[in-house]
Amino acid sequence: MSKNARPRRSILYMPGSNARALEKGRTLAADGLILDLEDAVAPDAKEEARGRIRDAIKEGGYAKRELIVRVNAMDTSWGHDDLVAAATMGADAVLLPKVETASTVHRAEAILKTSGAADDLALWCMMETPLGMLHAEEISEASPRVGALVMGTSDLAKDLQCAHTRDRGAFITSLGLCLLAARAAGIAILDGVHLDLNDDEGFEHACRQGAEWGFDGKTLIHPKTIDAANKAFAPSPEEVEWSKKIITAHAEAAQDGKGIVVVDGKLIENLHVLNAERLVTMAQAIEEMENA
Repeated sequence: MSKNARPRRSILYMPGSNARALEKGRTLAADGLILDLEDAVAPDAKEEARGRIRDAIKEGGYAKRELIVRVNAMDTSWGHDDLVAAATMGADAVLLPKVETASTVHRAEAILKTSGAADDLALWCMMETPLGMLHAEEISEASPRVGALVMGTSDLAKDLQCAHTRDRGAFITSLGLCLLAARAAGIAILDGVHLDLNDDEGFEHACRQGAEWGFDGKTLIHPKTIDAANKAFAPSPEEVEWSKKIITAHAEAAQDGKGIVVVDGKLIENLHVLNAERLVTMAQAIEEMENA
């Protein structure tokens, strides 16, 4: 598991300028909410949105949902002030858009530090440009604050001049580079959004695909997609039952001095047990969140 492991099956973008959306977020089954100051907010509403997000987090009521504030880029007229404000809002993480090099992380971190950010305020990085893909490793290792990579496949498709197809073949290299970098650094990684809200089957396919590839969860643009994402990125009851079975069997074998054991005809060694423990731990964390 990543160094800051927690359920991140469904992370929903919410416009920071929309008071009703911020209120509704307290009742949704999403594991996390990205309170957006960037793409979802019009230029003349940026400052108002900043205040709305601050007030919403201060009011509380989000239970164990992870709260992430997406700021505007530092080369915009709002970026610096967004970071200064986000430093002490009480969010779990700050999401930086279009991160392309480690220097972007370093600049943002410096602003957060001088603005009084707590040591545990994480930095998440949007990966949405070709240059960002090529620098995924250095971005993931740029600071202990870096907690997750977030794929921005819509912007990436534009820059790659590629087709955004059902099977996402044009993204394989980019997604793979980011997955490798995130896992090597021990941080989380979230799949990009699915834009067609009328394509339920396509969305479910994308979720299954993302889970198979190794993503921790999916970023979402509408509450109606939360349940499908939660299902796709959670260990199934069968997986949890099997995991507990092999953990027990391997532990009993270890007591007899054996490093491997056969369970239901399958050879089980330590690497299988480590993955089984990860699944059981995540299932427990999901249950705790849902019962909070």
